[in-house]
Amino acid sequence: MSSTWHSFMDLTIFGESHGPAVGMVLHGIEPGIVIDETKIHEQLKRRAPGKSLTSERQEEDELEILSGIYQGRTTGSPVTGIIRNKNARSEDYESISGWMRPSHADYPALVKYHGFADPRGGGHFSGRLTAGLVAAGSIAEQALRNHFDLSVGSHIVKLGSYSEANWSAEDLIKSEKYRQMNIPCADPDTVRDLIEKVREEKDSIGGKLETAILGIPAGLGDPFFDSIESRLSQLLFSIPGVKGVSFGEGENFAGMRGSDANDPYFLSQGQIRTRTNHNGGILGGITTGEAIVFQTVIKPTSSIGMAQTSVDIRLMEEKEKTIEGRHDPCILLRAVPVIEAAAMLAIYDAYQKDTGFHD
Repeated sequence: MSSTWHSFMDLTIFGESHGPAVGMVLHGIEPGIVIDETKIHEQLKRRAPGKSLTSERQEEDELEILSGIYQGRTTGSPVTGIIRNKNARSEDYESISGWMRPSHADYPALVKYHGFADPRGGGHFSGRLTAGLVAAGSIAEQALRNHFDLSVGSHIVKLGSYSEANWSAEDLIKSEKYRQMNIPCADPDTVRDLIEKVREEKDSIGGKLETAILGIPAGLGDPFFDSIESRLSQLLFSIPGVKGVSFGEGENFAGMRGSDANDPYFLSQGQIRTRTNHNGGILGGITTGEAIVFQTVIKPTSSIGMAQTSVDIRLMEEKEKTIEGRHDPCILLRAVPVIEAAAMLAIYDAYQKDTGFHD
């Protein structure tokens, strides 16, 4: 399985949803960086199930660090950590054994791995594995903050019938406050009611997030295949449920003219800035010094409580079944820290490439 991201750094995530543990191995973190494990735990708790509007699965999601950090600092060797699974209920999947769940990876995984992949809770394809990604991203973020004064945050721009405008320059400065919100948007009550209604109907709903990263200077990244957009997109599309990524104005560019879309340069206290940021802080694959802004589309949770028809591979017949178990009515809420973690990894990887440390 291709569960290792190879770049200037390497990240491997491992485990299965209902196995003993999930975890990560992160190569390429420079030595001597102070790592606050409570900050890792804070990010893991943002992603964890068991909260309002999420799966009822109860997991502590405590990272057990096995190597790479000694006396609170990175050693330069690979950072390895595991997160133990303590509340799996594999019996929920017995009634649908052999039934290919709609919009899940069951069928393509069956073909590729000849029927040997662990199917319980999605196995290695489960969003549960993003816990390791969040842990690695938190470490990368702490390393980045050692070099830059960062501000990171995300907000909901669309969720079903709910929508709000993209952030203005003034809003971007306040983006960090959204990290403290379970529902990061201007009207969380409306979004909560919408998700609750979907849950009551035994359905699920998707949405779109906008993420902003402030404090990254100009000149980071490379043209073409190692562009900041390419690095971010590769990691973002590795997150289960992500179906779209765009930058700056994104799809709005399709209806704009160059005179509207261009970002003119100007001088501000001797510094070169752009008057607008339609391109999301990236030009030629390289950061401009303005806020890095991108949008991520998350599909509705595939596991829903409604009866659905699919193929039972054992009988080679179409069967109507209902997926039992504990599922999120909207995985977008728990995806927020995963998206931010992926962004931190991509940007720190570009920084490492430019500055030269490698283990």
